[in-house]
Amino acid sequence: MQSGNPEAYSRFTDFDIYLFRAGKHQRLYEKFGSHVVEHNGVVGTYFSVWAPSARYVSVIGNFNGWNKGSHPLAVRWDSSGIWEVFIPNTGRGETYKYFIVNENGRELEKGDPYAHLWEVPPHTASVVWDTYYEWNDQEWMTTRKEKNALNAPISVYEVHLSSWRRDPSDPDRELSYGEIADALVPYVQEMGFTHVEFMPIMQYPYAPSWGYQITGYYAPSSRFGTPQDFMALVEKLHQAGIGVLLDWVPSHFPGDAHGLYEFDGSHLYEHPDPRKGYHPDWKSYIFNYSRPEVRSFLLSNALFWLDRCHADGLRVDAVASMLYLDYSRNAGEWEPNMFGGRENLEVISLLKEINEAVYSEFPDVQTIAEESTAFPGVSRPVFTGGLGFGMKWMMGWMNDTLRYFERDPAFRKFHQDNLTFSTVYAFTENFMLPLSHDEVVYGKQSLVGKMPGDEWQRFANLRLLFSYMFTHSGSKLLFMGGEFGQTSEWKFDTSLDWHLLEFAPHKGIAACVKALNQLYKNEPAMYERSYTADGFEWIDTSDRENSIITYARKGDRPEETLLIVLNMTPVPRADYRIGVPSAGSYQEIFNSDAKEFYGSGIGNQEPLASEESAWHGRPQSIRLNVPPLGAIVLKISAES
Repeated sequence: MQSGNPEAYSRFTDFDIYLFRAGKHQRLYEKFGSHVVEHNGVVGTYFSVWAPSARYVSVIGNFNGWNKGSHPLAVRWDSSGIWEVFIPNTGRGETYKYFIVNENGRELEKGDPYAHLWEVPPHTASVVWDTYYEWNDQEWMTTRKEKNALNAPISVYEVHLSSWRRDPSDPDRELSYGEIADALVPYVQEMGFTHVEFMPIMQYPYAPSWGYQITGYYAPSSRFGTPQDFMALVEKLHQAGIGVLLDWVPSHFPGDAHGLYEFDGSHLYEHPDPRKGYHPDWKSYIFNYSRPEVRSFLLSNALFWLDRCHADGLRVDAVASMLYLDYSRNAGEWEPNMFGGRENLEVISLLKEINEAVYSEFPDVQTIAEESTAFPGVSRPVFTGGLGFGMKWMMGWMNDTLRYFERDPAFRKFHQDNLTFSTVYAFTENFMLPLSHDEVVYGKQSLVGKMPGDEWQRFANLRLLFSYMFTHSGSKLLFMGGEFGQTSEWKFDTSLDWHLLEFAPHKGIAACVKALNQLYKNEPAMYERSYTADGFEWIDTSDRENSIITYARKGDRPEETLLIVLNMTPVPRADYRIGVPSAGSYQEIFNSDAKEFYGSGIGNQEPLASEESAWHGRPQSIRLNVPPLGAIVLKISAES
């Protein structure tokens, strides 16, 4: 109910207001924003906005000639700071903003924080729209629990929509959601990835931010089409059996004049203390996590993408920057918490609440934290004291692995601990192994560009890196372009270099990644126990001179055990002996040096019978050929 107009239309109940002000509302997108409704027999649009420091709010748009005085909102009587109005004969497609005059007389024009569609940048108005869509992905939605489970293979292809592929006839033109769907879905199917992760697709005004500076948290980017166009993309991926993860950014937002910053002339969404409210790295603003209404905004937003857009999970960006009050700050630039520590207690409680709500409402999805520190229990349940995420990016593995592979093979024997150290902590969290966009920008070179040696060695090293990644415990994430050996650094405004697939080395990388995805999905030992120590066993890490390491991956059944041998030098090793878990005949089922991968073809065509010759602390052993800069995977044959 609005003051001065007791018959006015409102979508808010007293319980909604209570939940909003308690920081517990999970469906604010059903209340705030613009909604086409019928009221007293008239079709129009209901607008509502939170602006507690405003003394005047109106809706301006094309429908009223951007007249600041013609369509004022009324503030609710309940001191919630919510303003509302029903405007007859307006509807879907109307562009609008809120004109706000704050208590000091400052005038602002703001987009709608809950809008589902915005104008295409550089235009900044919101658009009256809805999220109605007749979904046809029921088969996926009813079975995705098995596809997203921690004992299922999860191989993620990370995609930046603007630069994955562009119009070949006009390289400056970004593809639409529909055009992306037509090309992306069959490609991901062919390559064998189980999931796609989209870098932020929420409305963002500044393309060089890659989507990480968001102004429209409840709207898919209008650069590529409407919300329904985006939903159709998700639906097509689901119909192809591919899961969809979304990059979500609750850590900061930009200071654009039409966005959340100083929304009603006060520090409404951002923390008023710059020690907590300003991010020095990204020159952006940090949400006020202690304010209940802001907590409701973020909680509702996380659920919105799972509810209305059928996302299968959220990868939460920059969690470490949220958790620590001193993140990227010098002494004196931050204030300890009430206990004298550096942890942001409001963030910790909020992340727990969001994860609890997500898994309560959508138990068949995953939340994944990009968290780079040793903060304990990130991917452990809230009831055990954890933050409640389903998975956590394994940043230590990524850094150690890339540092190792960048070394000349002649010196790798001195740094073998870089590879073996990961298993010291690998099972303290549910880890995802990321080779993400962050590793191929800002002078870091492409993945294949990081590899040492001549052309053949660089591509062999990359195949070896991918083989190590896919056979290591944990789920996988690979940024677009890496799967075919993109040679240049990633550029946000340029298509990937798809023409490289005309050349044998790049074809070989793509074929190798495709084979690794199939191996990963077909062999239970690769995924059934990815997050427990009993799914991984070192066979030997002592052969530093030859830079060869061997290990086993284990599933629920002993006969599924796989042996992995990695040769980190360009020297092939013939008649190389390794200890094996049990007597039998071992068959090579993958070789990164295969000729179809642009390798030299050194391997083991025939089954390898074990011998009663003790080796590596085991009574049985086999002798095999180990290819140069190569990885082989062996499996005991069914006849053994």
